[in-house]
Amino acid sequence: MGQSRSQFSVSVAVGLKRFFWGLLFVLGAALTVNALTYLNFNPTYGFLKLKQAAVAAGFYLPFYYCHVLVGGLILLAGFIQVSTWFRNRWMSIHRKVGYFYVFGVLFFAAPGGLVMSFFVDRGWAVLISFLLQSGLWFYFTTVAISKIKKGDIAAHEQWMWRSFSLTLAAITLRLYIFFSSYYFDLSQPIAYAIIAWASWLPNLLFVEWLVANKRL
Repeated sequence: MGQSRSQFSVSVAVGLKRFFWGLLFVLGAALTVNALTYLNFNPTYGFLKLKQAAVAAGFYLPFYYCHVLVGGLILLAGFIQVSTWFRNRWMSIHRKVGYFYVFGVLFFAAPGGLVMSFFVDRGWAVLISFLLQSGLWFYFTTVAISKIKKGDIAAHEQWMWRSFSLTLAAITLRLYIFFSSYYFDLSQPIAYAIIAWASWLPNLLFVEWLVANKRL
């Protein structure tokens, strides 16, 4: 009887885990599709309508497109990278996608996010949050690639999870904005600062908990 309950609990846990990751992937895919609509390169399209002062600065747009267009693609690439199921079956594809993920983060998405941080204009707390996120994103990805070059697969996996936790901030930020906008005035610096920090810090802390408890 006890063994049956244990097996049932394990089955429920596995089912919930698959549902959670499936939902995240669907949200990520939707976000990627939305990001790719900016391939029209219309400086007044979508979110850019709200950033006309930044666009007028002259150098905001290139970094915006680097962050949004490449970031949308590496979001999906990240799911492939952290999937043990995928890696065990298609190692060669895993490696090629890994190079794309690393190259995309280091040369496009992270630098783009870094520059965009200076145009958010929601106070110092928000600026520090996004600057720190971009810097850690770059650092974690750099360490991950250095570990795999040294043949340290376990450390590589851990650092890739840290990197991916910040990549997932693209999803969590929008979820928090969507749900909180009904109850809070996000034009207030303190409200947006809470959203900014919550979009990536809990993700990273959760991964650190997984690493500490050897649950990756």
